[in-house]
Amino acid sequence: MSHAIHRNLKIRPPRAVRGDGAYVIDANGKRYLDGCGGAAVSCLGHSHPAVIEAVLEQVQRLPYAHTSFFTTDVMEELAETLVDMAPGMDKVLLVSGGSESIEAALKLSRQYFVEIGESERHLFIARRQSYHGNTLGALAVGGNEWRRRNFAPLMVPGNHISPCFAYRERLSDENTVDYGRRVADELETKLVELGPKNVAGFVAETVVGATAGAVVAVPGYFKRIRDICDQYGVHLILDEVMCGTGRTGTFMAYEQEEIVPDMVTMAKGLAAGYQPVGALLCQRHITDAIATGSGFFQHGHTFMGHATAVATSLATLKTIRDDKLLDNVTRRGESLRNRLQEALADHKHVGDVRGRGLFVGVEFVADRETKAPLDPGKKTHNAVQKSAFESGLLCYGMGGTIDGQRGDHILLAPPYNLSEAQESELVEKFTSAVKAILD
Repeated sequence: MSHAIHRNLKIRPPRAVRGDGAYVIDANGKRYLDGCGGAAVSCLGHSHPAVIEAVLEQVQRLPYAHTSFFTTDVMEELAETLVDMAPGMDKVLLVSGGSESIEAALKLSRQYFVEIGESERHLFIARRQSYHGNTLGALAVGGNEWRRRNFAPLMVPGNHISPCFAYRERLSDENTVDYGRRVADELETKLVELGPKNVAGFVAETVVGATAGAVVAVPGYFKRIRDICDQYGVHLILDEVMCGTGRTGTFMAYEQEEIVPDMVTMAKGLAAGYQPVGALLCQRHITDAIATGSGFFQHGHTFMGHATAVATSLATLKTIRDDKLLDNVTRRGESLRNRLQEALADHKHVGDVRGRGLFVGVEFVADRETKAPLDPGKKTHNAVQKSAFESGLLCYGMGGTIDGQRGDHILLAPPYNLSEAQESELVEKFTSAVKAILD
């Protein structure tokens, strides 16, 4: 009997005992190619010597110092490194994960407006089928209906507009420019409805992750969103917990949208899974308002700026930069999508292969022409994930792709140092799993 509370209390998962590069090895010696990085976390695989060395070195020097008493060399260096790698950002708050970073962003946005005398601004707008974390504040602002449902009575009601999901929601007579403009303009409509002076921020995943499966916005969408936020004095808060830190081929995903947010959140691959760490980055004017006012950001967690986690993140970023891994992310990501599209081109139940960099989504349908979803009761995403697992491939299946109930997809997010041979193994095992379930 296990005393651990597992995610599914009816299932006893196999025991992982070792990592070897892109592979996880269980207690029986079976090797699994980690095609999803857990949840887009293990961007350097599971045994990178430089990162392991950084963990050991920091533990020997100073494992932890509470940030109410001290800063550390590694914390200052990581903040400087992140600012250098994230265009337009100037200040960094280091936390322990993605949900914490979103909570911090919501609080910082709210406090900013209190400090500048606009205390009526307290509402946040997000998008349907968005996910921003599992804490109550993050769930409240997010639009993942499945995750929100049981806890809705505990949360402030959210304010949501349409996602930018062209495969599902672009009209047949719309080009991508017109579609992007239409759904972006929903933000202005919602602002007017709520009263612009009541709204603090708009929160969005730059590339939508697990909830809808690597959904990339159409060109121009985020530029229009940025213009609307500027017009009404609302913070643009981008969630790059999953899609940031190089996952899409540039260090920050927003670089490819040619905009700069007011704040951006990070986690997942920020320390490649070797330690739990997250970050909130913001423009200087936001912290300046607090520095010249109360001087104190009214927020904190015990393990913020944890020295060992921060040193691990610093080693991860140096490895990504020095080994020029973003070149491999771009090249290998394009190849992976092309090979999946070719391998599944004639499959009647594969509707879309999409994504950017090594962030790839595959959506399943009952009919390719109508895009009708499969029967939700069959949980096709779970079946494909299980079949892949049995063959030695880890992939991330999710249901409710369309509206929280209907739709099935798989998310793939392999390591940035994925080799050509490992890419071939991923494609072969994944397509075999799809055909085993959906043929």
